[in-house]
Amino acid sequence: MIRIRCILSAALARGRDSIAQAQELFRRAYPEESAYAAKIPEMLDRPFRHHFRAALLLSESARGKVTGFSLVLHFPEVNSSLLDFLVVDSEVRGGGVGTALYKATREYCRRIGSRGLYMEVLSDAAALNPDPRALAENRRRMRFYESFGVRPIVGTDYEEPVGRPEGPPPSLLFDGLGRPRPLRRAEARAAVRLILSRKYSHVVGPDYIERVVESFVDDPVRFRPPRYRRRAPEASQQVAVGRLEKAFAVICTDRQEIHHVADRGYVERPARVGALRKAVEGTGLFTEIAPRHFGEGPILAVHDRDFVSYLRRVCRLLTSPQPVYPYVFPIRRQDRPPRELAVRAGYYCIDTFTPLDHNAYLAARAAVDAALTGAEELLRGRPVVYAVCRPPGHHAGRRTFGGFCYFNNAAIAAQRLCTEGRTAVLDIDYHHGNGTQEIFYERPDVLTISLHGHPNTAYPYFSGFADEKGAGAGEGCNRNFPLADGCGEAPYLKAIDEAVRLIARSDPACLVVCLGLDTLRGDPTGSFALTPGTLRKVGAALAALGKPTLVVQEGGYSLRNLRRGGQAFFLGMADGLARRA
Repeated sequence: MIRIRCILSAALARGRDSIAQAQELFRRAYPEESAYAAKIPEMLDRPFRHHFRAALLLSESARGKVTGFSLVLHFPEVNSSLLDFLVVDSEVRGGGVGTALYKATREYCRRIGSRGLYMEVLSDAAALNPDPRALAENRRRMRFYESFGVRPIVGTDYEEPVGRPEGPPPSLLFDGLGRPRPLRRAEARAAVRLILSRKYSHVVGPDYIERVVESFVDDPVRFRPPRYRRRAPEASQQVAVGRLEKAFAVICTDRQEIHHVADRGYVERPARVGALRKAVEGTGLFTEIAPRHFGEGPILAVHDRDFVSYLRRVCRLLTSPQPVYPYVFPIRRQDRPPRELAVRAGYYCIDTFTPLDHNAYLAARAAVDAALTGAEELLRGRPVVYAVCRPPGHHAGRRTFGGFCYFNNAAIAAQRLCTEGRTAVLDIDYHHGNGTQEIFYERPDVLTISLHGHPNTAYPYFSGFADEKGAGAGEGCNRNFPLADGCGEAPYLKAIDEAVRLIARSDPACLVVCLGLDTLRGDPTGSFALTPGTLRKVGAALAALGKPTLVVQEGGYSLRNLRRGGQAFFLGMADGLARRA
């Protein structure tokens, strides 16, 4: 199995190491163009400077060694892509890495909706290759691409050298990515004009570009007949690119359903998980990944040890089917907590409707595992990962639980991500994420933004006001957008636009979205009037930021809204990714 990873940004520390390995492979393969390797990080992170969107697809060994890469440039004006380079480590050539990379490249182009993939390969004509070794290498490349049905375009001036006074000229190949229609002249001309002007403007002038473009006279474009025997990729190579077939990943586990409070009116019920699964399945976007298990270390990086120890201990001792609700809330005296464990619940809790039972701690740990698995998947190159966390977490503070939340799943994931680069957390649950705000309030490495019902009328009532903007080193790194009862699409999207602007200005390496579907009309705990159509627009706006995004499930207590709203939000994210590409 050859593992393929797609990198869209050079901001993450883990990604930078892989990019550096790819750059070294590039320098060894093309020593005469080694300066180009230095531009790869900027090409990934500054698409508007270069007027194309770059993606780096890496093949990696089990130990993280980069064994090959492809660099793909997408031109949104013509919705076409260019395979700029495909390089395989000479030490592993012949092991299927090149095939896996090219298949992954094709899958990536299909995923972003590209109409076709262009590439340059040096001529394989014997008359133009006096060096036998160069001729053999060029023929090997042509044979490789022809095995995928890809052939050179003929009858144009593209074969003339572009800044190459010596050596064979390049041929332009085109991969229609399986589309049935032929390549029309107008489409090819538009793509070639952009390729030459964006990639070669430093060595050729406008007159040359227009001459080459005008030389495309055949309609549809003509291709060279096959010269090499077509071969079928091996089955093992077909399996190798499975990780890229779907851009979105979802982490979910039945263990999150074990926390079941059967009391009448308790809306945070296990059926929510099933509804969210249906929402994901309805999009056709997701690959499901099993959660990995993490110790208490990541939890203790966010929550106080005595609070974590208390939850673990009290839940283990509660064997009665009747849950314990906090009902005594003593003044917080660190030196004199209540002796009885059930009474002590109020020492750590902020409300009277977040009960403890035997499975509460176990379910909370499972939710943390889902969020952390999502963070790790994000760091491995997934553009969008969805952690279906139940119980939710954004009301849990450093040493408090409440609002159906025990551990702060999103904050724990953000803590993990910010070790790789600056992170932003955007909370779009109806209720203010008081716990997340408290955890990061004095830190500059995590930007926290929340859109929510105004705390004058919405839980948790004591936090989420607009003037809460961070403190100390974190001053200015917290922003709240409290919104009025009955808030509809127009004011909500206006606040989203401002949040997106703040995130873009902060330029984080990763984005964590606390997704609450209780903003939809009809939720039993919210008072907004949003529709699934609104959430689709929100998803598109967030994906258009182009940041690796971890979506952590928070609230939402109408099963119908969970199905409709979840599906709409992620379809919107797919819209945004496609538009950005």
